[in-house]
Amino acid sequence: MGVSGSGKSTIGKLLSQQINVPFYDGDDFHPAANKEKMASGQPLTDDDRAGWLADLARHLGEWEQQAGAILACSALKESYRTTLQAGAQAPLHWVFLSGDPALLRQRMEHRQGSYMHATMLDSQLETLEVPAYGLHLDVAATPQQLVDQIKAWLPTDVAAASPGA
Repeated sequence: MGVSGSGKSTIGKLLSQQINVPFYDGDDFHPAANKEKMASGQPLTDDDRAGWLADLARHLGEWEQQAGAILACSALKESYRTTLQAGAQAPLHWVFLSGDPALLRQRMEHRQGSYMHATMLDSQLETLEVPAYGLHLDVAATPQQLVDQIKAWLPTDVAAASPGA
């Protein structure tokens, strides 16, 4: 979890490959209206996010019944995280990716194919409620360093899902 530009998708995909658990990007589940709103530079409201979060929570319950999953999702507010957690029976493992706003903005400005403009970063940082739980990582580290820290933090049965992980 974290604001745009924090590397959620990059880290999630890399972790997915290394522990053999499916990866999903929460952005892929946004309805077209949300994507259009963000692409026009308008931040989403809680009402805009409600259906999207409910959909993700439902998917989390489905994925939990399978092999589990890695979900990249901003989950900026505690209420959003509560909604997501309600979809799963077991506690979710929250990884909070954060970094210097200048680094995050630079990443967003150089990203290809995203509907999130760098101008949206300030509104995300204003909305962000930093969790008091989970693993907090500074994204100044390399993706592999971050994945190694996540694997060391995850419960053994999760981190060892893949041989050699």
